[in-house]
Amino acid sequence: MKVRRIHHVALAHDGDSPLLGILEGACDLAVDHVEDGPGFTERMWPVGDCHLQTLEATGEGVVARSIESRGPGLHHIALEVDDVAAALADLKNRGLRVIDDEPRRGGGDTLIAFVHPSAFDGVMVELVQEMAPSDATETGRT
Repeated sequence: MKVRRIHHVALAHDGDSPLLGILEGACDLAVDHVEDGPGFTERMWPVGDCHLQTLEATGEGVVARSIESRGPGLHHIALEVDDVAAALADLKNRGLRVIDDEPRRGGGDTLIAFVHPSAFDGVMVELVQEMAPSDATETGRT
């Protein structure tokens, strides 16, 4: 698996958190993408050639469960790869535990898959493959 770069670092929080105000005010960052998922709102904040991603729990789901069990804070680190399917196969061949057996559609024009925290010493890792908008349309992932 060849990692191209850190794609984003995701922070989980609930609606009462001051995190968004801190990123806007103290860090002078601005959101460039917002998307709703099942039980959460994802916001992407560009920082250099990667992003901070905030995951606000808005209902039942993985983000709320994460906050319940571990509290707010680091949710995962996302690594950009050229081919998520090949990266998953490589990790599984090495005996590492994955959460997703197949890539799936992620936020923006991406394919994603998650690797279990046990594979990276307690840190959940997301694999991200950027797709051109035409690729997303051709693969039915719009």
